[in-house]
Formats: sequence, C-alpha cells, structure tokens
Amino acid sequence: MVIERCTHAAQAGWLELRAELWSAPREDELTEMAAMAAAPQRYGAFIAYSEQGEPLALAEVARRVDYVNGAHSSPVAFLEALYVVPHARGRGIATALVAQVCRWAKEQGLRELASDAALDNVTSHGVHMALGFEETERVVFYRKPLD
Repeated sequence: MVIERCTHAAQAGWLELRAELWSAPREDELTEMAAMAAAPQRYGAFIAYSEQGEPLALAEVARRVDYVNGAHSSPVAFLEALYVVPHARGRGIATALVAQVCRWAKEQGLRELASDAALDNVTSHGVHMALGFEETERVVFYRKPLD
C-alpha cells in the first residue's frame, strides 16, 4: 500500500472515493477539492493505493479554528472524512491513513485530532474507538425556522 497526499482536484481516485462516501454533485465536489488542494496548511487529503494503483481509501483533515465539541485546544485538526472501500476493510488501511493525518496535524503545530459520527452510525463509533479516539459527548441538534 502507498499513501499519497492529494495536491490537485484531479488526483486519481479522489473524486471517486468521495462519491462513494457522499452524494454531492460532481461540480460541488470538484470545487471543494480544488479549494482544499490550494490551502495545504488548512486541509490535508490522503489516498491509500494498492500496489497496483487502485484507490482503496481516503482521509481528509481540516484545521478548525472554531469551537470543536470535546476538544481541549484550538485550533484543532478535525478528521472530516475517512472511507475504505468495502473489499479493503480490516487490513489496517484506516490506521495507516489516520497516522498520516496525525503527522500532518503535528506538522501544523496542532495538538489534538477530533472527529464526529452520526448517533446511529455504530460502525463508525467502533472504528473511531479502534483508532484510539475517545468519545467526548453525544448531542442532538435542533432547528426552528423563523418564517
């Protein structure tokens, strides 16, 4: 396995892995990816490839300066995305990607890596715990339209 940093929106596999994770329009994804690649001190995106060059997994991290639930410092590195294609799961790829994300965060002078998961995504909860995260709180967000 080889891990590469995404340096441009046309990085092999980046768009495809994001499409498997989210369902945003292609144009929106490409715009966001270009913005991330243009701000390497604020964002990091990494792809794990097989020895044959197949994109297997994606991790994206952002430097957040706003309040991050459960964090003790600011700014903080925030794991925005972590995805491993189904046939490659259970091989330590997520662990290797998160280690790369942690190196990036330390290079930026950050002291913590935070993340989140939906309350019903118990698979993600287990992955986070296996990766060394600790749960800090659970929250349900509400809104009220002001029409």
